[in-house]
This record gives sequence, C-alpha cells and structure tokens, in this order.
Amino acid sequence: MRLEPLAALTLVAACAGSPEPSVVPLTEDDLRPGPWTQLFDGRGLGALVPTSFGGEGEVHVEDGALILPFGSPLTGVTYPGAFPTRDYELECAAARLSGSDFFCGLTFPVQDQHATLVLGGWGGTLTGLSCVDGEDASSNPTRRFVHFETGRDYHIRIRVGGGRLRCFLDEELIVDLALAAHDFSLRPEVQLNRPLGLSTFLTTGRVSALRYRRLKPGPE
Repeated sequence: MRLEPLAALTLVAACAGSPEPSVVPLTEDDLRPGPWTQLFDGRGLGALVPTSFGGEGEVHVEDGALILPFGSPLTGVTYPGAFPTRDYELECAAARLSGSDFFCGLTFPVQDQHATLVLGGWGGTLTGLSCVDGEDASSNPTRRFVHFETGRDYHIRIRVGGGRLRCFLDEELIVDLALAAHDFSLRPEVQLNRPLGLSTFLTTGRVSALRYRRLKPGPE
C-alpha cells in the first residue's frame, strides 16, 4: 500500500465531552515535514524486535508484509531505538487476517507519556485511544465502532505536534485532543511495546507499512 500525505488538512474535533481548546489549523506548509524514515522495508524485521509478551505467535515476513500471528493473547513487535516524543507524524498500514479482536494496537510516545491506538478491539469493532485520563478506549471519549473488512489494509496516521494529538483512519480524523488538557497512559499488557510498537490480541494481523517523519515544531 502506498502512503501519500494529504496536501492540506481540515481539522475538526472528533470526540464528545468537554470542549477542547481551539487552535489554528496547520497546513502541510506550516509543518514543513522532514523526510520519511522507514521502520519496515518489506524484507525483514530490521530494527523491529518481536515482543516477549509470553504466549506470542512467531512474527515473520510474508509477501512483503509483517505477519503478527494469533497469540495467547498478544503478539507484537517493538522498535527499541530512539524515537521522537513530539513534533512527528507516524504512518502504518494494517489488516486483520483472522480473529475477532484488535488487529492493530499501535503504541507511540506522546511527549513524556505513551498511548495506544486500538483498531477493532473488544469483539472486533471498538476503535479508540488507550488510555486517556486513566480510561481505556472502551470508556473514554475517543470510543467509536468501526466495521473492519478481513484482509483489507487500513491506513493509520498519527500526528503529535502543535499542542495536539490527532489520529486518522483512512484519512478520516478520529481523534483530536489537546495535549495540555489530558493525561495519556498505557494498559499494563502493552507496556513492553514502549517506546513504539504494534500488537494484536487473539487475532492474526498484517502490517504492510510503518514509517515516521519529523515535523516543524508548532505552537503549543
């Protein structure tokens, strides 16, 4: 799957609850992104390391994609190297191959904290950010329900910068939170995915792209 950045973004609040502080929308020119750094090249794991959750499936590369087999309950990979904590954009393409729980738990830094974007959890459809203000994706304002087609790649884009955390699913804005207004944390199960990692839960997932780039620091 070829990942292309948007020429411009129209940013809207995606979550219910208390009003978020307003910000001026940032264009691609405002952000002046740097070059992409590929974390997965389709040939091998490279710098990615299988995560020792206990009961994990054997991670491997097949037909140019990273396969995270059904685990008991988790399978994952971790990028243990240095990674930005702010002013960056992260992109991933992932699919569910089998199973009925989350096929992509993407853990990433949020300043001096971490969060996980969960796709298709709690029975196959629940999508959201864990954790926000101590509440996981099933009970915080980022919760939504999405029908995910088996075998289809979904494009995930996460942007941490300009004082906000924004997550996109197939270019639809699904999370838009002011960093200063919230605390972010991880469920205990995915602590081993820090600082950056991917996991599946009782599900076989496929990852066909994973990359990031730095952004021009924006106003906080």
